[in-house]
Amino acid sequence: SESIVVDERFVLRVPTNLNLSAAAPLLCAGITTYSPMHYWGVTKGKKVGVVGLGGLGHMAVKFAHALGAHVVVLTHSPGKKEDALRLGADEVVVSSNADEMKKHAGSFDFILDAVSADHDINAYINLLGVGGNLTLVGAPAKPLSVAAFNLIGRRRSFSGSMIGGIPETQEMLDFCGAHNITADVEIIPIQKVNEAYERLLKSDVKYRFSIDMASLKSE
Repeated sequence: SESIVVDERFVLRVPTNLNLSAAAPLLCAGITTYSPMHYWGVTKGKKVGVVGLGGLGHMAVKFAHALGAHVVVLTHSPGKKEDALRLGADEVVVSSNADEMKKHAGSFDFILDAVSADHDINAYINLLGVGGNLTLVGAPAKPLSVAAFNLIGRRRSFSGSMIGGIPETQEMLDFCGAHNITADVEIIPIQKVNEAYERLLKSDVKYRFSIDMASLKSE
């Protein structure tokens, strides 16, 4: 099929200046990271942290940069510094470096945590300033242990977020069109989807796969 019929309430308009292959992940990774930034008022002059530089994290960096925030990527991988700066980060902090983390303690307005592996969430909550928020969009398998006094001492908050509604998704797409934002993608044929899945498990992709649906015709 080359056309489909859908309910108009669920139709989204992709700006014509965006490459469709690179725009496709905006409907997942894009809205997942845009929505909490919109909700918590990320604007020019805010200090924003992004924990993890993967499929979600790289979109968060692009959005925070376009919104005018001072963007700091928090990663356990020193090798990701060059890519983080290319994507729009102003600083990169290696989370295993206690001195670097201490330097930023109590200074963030907002932190987006995109890590799904088990990690110490308190280390990042401690970076929030008075009234700061940390939103979790990653999904660790094990329950997270949060130290109560890390939150109540400075009226910090810890929340979660997952995608967004149709109106907000359209707003996100329009924002992407205005700022020429798309995901960094690797286009693959459908025949390599299993190989791509194995690579995904190894975090061997920068930063999203897009499937060339025309490759279905060769099946």
